[in-house]
Amino acid sequence: MFRLDCVTKSYSGKPAIDGITLDIRPGETTVLIGPSGCGKTTIFGLMTGLLKPDSGTVSFEDTILDANNIYSIRRRLGYVIQDGGLFLHLTGRENVRLMAKYLKWPAARINERIADLITLTRLSPEMLERYPIEMSGGQRQRVSLMRALMLDPDVLLLDEPLGALDPMVRAEVQDELAAIFQRLRKTVVLVTHDLNEAALFADRLLLMRNGRIIQDGSTADLFERPTDPFVTQFIGAQQKRALIGAIP
Repeated sequence: MFRLDCVTKSYSGKPAIDGITLDIRPGETTVLIGPSGCGKTTIFGLMTGLLKPDSGTVSFEDTILDANNIYSIRRRLGYVIQDGGLFLHLTGRENVRLMAKYLKWPAARINERIADLITLTRLSPEMLERYPIEMSGGQRQRVSLMRALMLDPDVLLLDEPLGALDPMVRAEVQDELAAIFQRLRKTVVLVTHDLNEAALFADRLLLMRNGRIIQDGSTADLFERPTDPFVTQFIGAQQKRALIGAIP
């Protein structure tokens, strides 16, 4: 689906992405994980065309992203960010149908699609009549996911989608998301800093550091066949953080 070929992106002379070559394979859930500032979110910016590489190319289905095609390609992407990114002055329903209305879908088609997404996300229909401020964090993320899926995109991009949720709600939404990914079998790219979350979702896991991919493989590869001392350090830090978080 996506290909980054020898891509570099710097800010104030410091590389955020340092010569990465990466293929995102169709039908897989690829999880990007790593410490803050390692380049995970920059990769999303490059995939959506919000950022341009300093060198190298970013392609979608063998077409290099440029100003002439980026808007049509974006309509084939669904995007969910950490806080949901819902428009506060619109109800949940208005947020979900926003792009479909812009593209002049018939009302019947919009309502049918929303009904399907309500079933998929298990969101109570009356929640869609509320404004984001009237919803819980988990409800806002379900609405944000519905909006991302409204146009039935080819690729779903999720940037720390559950990072702002409290642990109990986060665990519940994690299970629901995993079930949705399994059911839809779409190409999914997800950014997280949480190793347990990455292990739950990932068909393929990419551990990043300083703008580079340190390890590319399965979760088992990460634990059993680390390719760099940083991999072991990262796992140890994650396990320590989980242990501290479990202490009452």
